[in-house]
Parts: sequence; C-alpha cells; structure tokens
Amino acid sequence: MDDVLAGLDPEQREVAEAVRGPVCVLAGAGTGKTRAITHRIAHAVRSGVVEPSGVLAVTFTTRAAGELRQRLRVLGAPLVQARTFHAAALRQLTYFWPRVIGGSAPAVIESKLPLLVEAARAIRKNPDRSELRDIAGEIEWAKVTQIGPEDYVAAASKHHRTPPIDAAQVAELYDTYERIRRERHLVDFETILELTAAVMTEHQEVATQIRQQYRYFVVDEYQDVNPLQKLLLDTWLGGRDDLCVVGDPNQTIYSFTGASPRYLTNFAVEFPNSQVIKLVRDYRSTPQVVDLANLVLAKSRTPHRLELVAQRPDGPRPRFEEFDDEPAEAAAVARAISTLLNQGVPAREIAVLFRVNAQSEAYEEALAKADVPYVLRGAERFFERPEVRQAVVLLRGAARSAGDAPLASEVHHILSGIGLTPNPPSGGGKAREKWESLKALADLAEDVAAEGGDLSAFVAELERRASEQHAPPVEGVTLASLHAAKGLEWDAVFLVGLTDGMMPIIYAETPEQIEEERRLLYVGITRARAHLHLSWALARAPGGRKGRKPSRFLDGLTGRAAAPARSSAATREPRRAPAAPISCRVCAKTLVAAAEQKLGRCASCPSDYDEALLAALKAWRTATAKEATVPTYVVFTDVTLQAIAERVPTTEQQLLAIAGIGRVKLDKYGADVLELCRTDHSSPA
Repeated sequence: MDDVLAGLDPEQREVAEAVRGPVCVLAGAGTGKTRAITHRIAHAVRSGVVEPSGVLAVTFTTRAAGELRQRLRVLGAPLVQARTFHAAALRQLTYFWPRVIGGSAPAVIESKLPLLVEAARAIRKNPDRSELRDIAGEIEWAKVTQIGPEDYVAAASKHHRTPPIDAAQVAELYDTYERIRRERHLVDFETILELTAAVMTEHQEVATQIRQQYRYFVVDEYQDVNPLQKLLLDTWLGGRDDLCVVGDPNQTIYSFTGASPRYLTNFAVEFPNSQVIKLVRDYRSTPQVVDLANLVLAKSRTPHRLELVAQRPDGPRPRFEEFDDEPAEAAAVARAISTLLNQGVPAREIAVLFRVNAQSEAYEEALAKADVPYVLRGAERFFERPEVRQAVVLLRGAARSAGDAPLASEVHHILSGIGLTPNPPSGGGKAREKWESLKALADLAEDVAAEGGDLSAFVAELERRASEQHAPPVEGVTLASLHAAKGLEWDAVFLVGLTDGMMPIIYAETPEQIEEERRLLYVGITRARAHLHLSWALARAPGGRKGRKPSRFLDGLTGRAAAPARSSAATREPRRAPAAPISCRVCAKTLVAAAEQKLGRCASCPSDYDEALLAALKAWRTATAKEATVPTYVVFTDVTLQAIAERVPTTEQQLLAIAGIGRVKLDKYGADVLELCRTDHSSPA
C-alpha cells in the first residue's frame, strides 16, 4: 500500500487515506485531483475496504472516464468501473429493460435535431437550423431540471432564460418532440438518466441488485452535476453515504445548462459527518499565472472560493496587449506563436482561446498566412474524421495478414497511400488538417512500437482510444472556445477578444451570470502552464469606430489606466438608468413586465408599426446572427425589434431610449439599425 501513497503531497495523501465516505474534495485547477482520487480508490481496494467490482466512478466526458480507467489500471485496480453518468445508466437500463419492462430496450438518439425538425413540421412552425439547435438546448435544460412542457413558459421566465423563439412555441415543440420520441421507442441522453432512476424506484428488485453491486461511489467534476444527475446518484446511493465527490467551485461554468454548484458547496450540509479536504497546491502553472488567476477571482462572490498556491518556479509575466482592430490582433497573435515555435515550444502545446466559436475565423486565417498548423477543437471528433476512419479500416485489414515488417514502417507505408507525406502541405485548411491527422496516427504507431507492440496491438490501441474518444495529440495550435478548453492545459495560452460585451458576454445580465463569466476567464487563465497572453481589439474592422473597452475583469491588472468605474450591483455597465418608472405611452399606466417596458406600452394597448420595417429588421438580424454564428436572439429579441419598428428611432439617443439596448449593442449594431429605420421599405407602386 505504501507505493500507492508515495509521491502524494500531504493534502492528496489525506484524500487517499480517507477511504470511507462521505468525503468532499475541493480541488483547485492544476492541484492533482485525478491523481488524488485514483490513488484513493486504489488504496481502498488494496486495503480491502472495497472490492474493485463494487466501485463506480462517474464523470462527465468519455475522455475523462478513459483517463480514470487508464490510471486505475496502472495502479493495479483494472476492475473498477469508471464511466460517464450516461454510459453507466444506459448499461443498467439496457440490462434490466427486458426483465422489468419487456421487449427490447429503446434506441438512443445522438441528436435531437431530426426529431425537432419533424416536431416543427407537425405544428406548422419553421424555425431555422440555428434556432432549432438553441431550442434543443432549451429542451435539454428543461429535462435536466425536471421541468415538463406544461411548466416550461413559467420556468423560463423565472430563470431568466432567453429562448430563440417565443417561450410558448418552445413549449409546444418540446411537447411534440417528446410525443414523437415516445412513439418511436427512442430515448435521448436525459431520458436515459430519468428512466434508470424510475426503474430503480418502481422495481425494488432492480434497486437491490444495483446497490449490492455498487457500494462505493466517486463523482468527479461535482460542480457540474445537474438535478437529474443528482436524482440518479441519490437513487444509486439509496440512503448510503459511501460517496466521495471532487470539484472546484471556481470552475463552475455550466449553470446555463442546468448544472448546479450547490451540490458541491452544500455537501457538508447534506452530509454533516463528512470530511472536507482542500487541494490548493497548483503544480500546473507558474506563480505569475497563478497570481493573475487569483487576482481575477479576488472580487468574485463564488462560495468556498479556493486561492491557489503555486508550486512551480518563476516564469514570464502575463502579457496584455491592445489592438486597433480584430485583424491586427489576430496577426499579432500569429506572429507571437511563430516566435514561440522558433523557440522550441511544440505547436500542440499552444492554444488560442476565445469566448464564442465565431471568433475563430480571424485566427484560422492569420495562422494559415503564417504557415502555422492549427486544430479546431470542438469541431469534428478525431476518430470520426474521414481520413482517420479510412486509415483504421486499412490498418485493421493489414493486421489480419501482418508480416514481419517493423510496426512503424508498416504503418507509414499504409498511411502514405492515403496522403501522409514526409513534409506537411503549406498553409492551413483541410489538406493540412488531413496531414496532421495521419501524422498523429504515425506518431502513435512509433510509441506503440517502442513498447514492443505489433500491428494487431496498434489496431487494438486505436479501437480502445476510439471508444474512449482519447485522440492522439495532433501537431497543431489548438483553437477552442473557453468552454471547450476546460480540463485541458498547454504551455502557452492566448486569450483573445477580451472586451466588454464578449467577456462578459453581452447577454450575461444578472449578477450570477456575470460571476459565471468571471469564472470562465479564470478557467482560461489556468489552462496556461507558463506563457500567457491576453489581448483585445478596440474595433471589429480596420477603420472602424474604436468604441470597445477591455473586459471589466481586467480592471487594475493590465498595467494600463483602469477603465471608469462601472456601477450597479451586478458590477456591469448599466444599459439604461431611468429616473422614474416607465409608463405606457398610450394609457400612461406604470409598466411592470419586462416585455411591456421594452415596447413602452401595455401589451393590450393598440399601437401602429411599420410592418415592412419589422420584416427588414428581422432579415437583417438573421443575416447578422448567421455571420457571427450566434442565435438570432443574441443580436436582438423579437420584442426589441417590435419596439424599434413601433418607435422608428433615427438618432442614437432615441435608440438608447428603448429598454434592452445599451451602449455595447449600440456600438455593435446601432449604425445598421438606424440606417434601416431611415430607409423607406414600402414596395414600389
């Protein structure tokens, strides 16, 4: 047992030795939480506290589950089950369905979109594809928070949701989607969890068998658990408390999906006899990076906030840079990356992180011009790429009749037939991406060969990695959103586009949403081991109005003069500050509802508006949202467009007088909207 505990720091060892639950581990970024919990499981198994088959470790991604299994194999506990919530639940549901329900288990749908298209047709609605994706997100939120179609409208209002279409229409689509899904004997990921909990609740013999099998639970990333996952976990536990949870309140960034950090922060309340252990020694980042991360969160109101303590030697100070426009920012980032590559930093150890995926285009173009390879994370999965699927098929066929040729040379020979060349193609694009994928397979073959493996072993390794979505490292700079970067790390990180309206994002309005945006920036900062570069641009395009401001989260940290103080309890720039209550411009009644305040009138009061102008505004909004790859409501909601069409503003002051339009949106869209309002949209006679 000593070798399992050797090499752990005092707090990690405390976790490993706390072999009986309930245990709550508050683990900061880079503090070795995976190391601590896998050593805890291995120590519990070796000391006889639990049989390995009695352990269920659950996490959120297939990749993370695969990493847990790999580490547990190395520690001598290969029989421990490490799965995602959905994989564990589906395994149980599929096993028990024929016995307690009868017939075959329902099929799993990977995406809601096909059924939502059918649902839209059934109710004679025609949302565009981007709206359907957002509607799917709304349905997922509703299902994980246990809100049915009949309660969606009220719940969406209560939780300040901003659906892409009218909430009542979302509820109707939700109800129709569920009806079609049930009729087709299909389940989505949320239904898998719901049905598993229901089967255990309604069939005691099922609950007894599962609880006899699993007696010892570990949950990673506990700050990301949603109410439906918590329901299933409680059903698995069945009143027992042999549970260890691990999470970081500083990295709570998925509340918009229904995840709730309160299960982590209130763990000691739920389990009064629990042990709470904090891991704050940061082994990932230099003191300079750690100091900045701590400073960004210094004003945070996150409960149980952890302050990291750096363990690495000093490194370069974080760099802050301001640019006139976005192309200049992207070009400078590409130059800085080229410098790092020339200094010997591998491309796979560099990342460019942004708030929304639409920001990636400028960096793709700049890196391609600089002849720097890059990889888009969050796009197509590695093992689903056409060239990778083709390569695996060829390698699998070759393994059946493999000769005595060395593994590495045989793999290179096979891959050269589908595009692998000694040198990469110049520039970026699909050709470079294909080459990088094949090169990653060739490099992995060399690693397997070094361990004495043959072609059959290599194919088996590929199949294992594909099942766990454990892609081999691709030699290219990573481009990713901040959300997609969580759980990853690089030697050098470039955080770009850090302006108010993007960080925090413009539709973060409540104090809680603003705080989550702050934590998202913290997550980005803590991805960097040594080199950290933060930048922003004052205008979108060359020659444009330089009206943007650096993110308020950087106030006082950049070495530049701090931006003017931003008032309001939400620590955000107010969109408007009316001196008196808003009254209906038709009947003078005081307006309370947000939609009525935006319109400037009671919903029941008559109002004339320019139908042609409203149609033009909606067409402009659709084109603008498509260009930015954001939902249409992010540009302006239907109610705001209606208010514009009713009031027909012709000056910036008149536009700002409309509730819901602040300085940030005025800077982004004001010129376009005012031009539309000044144009005659009537049809020629």
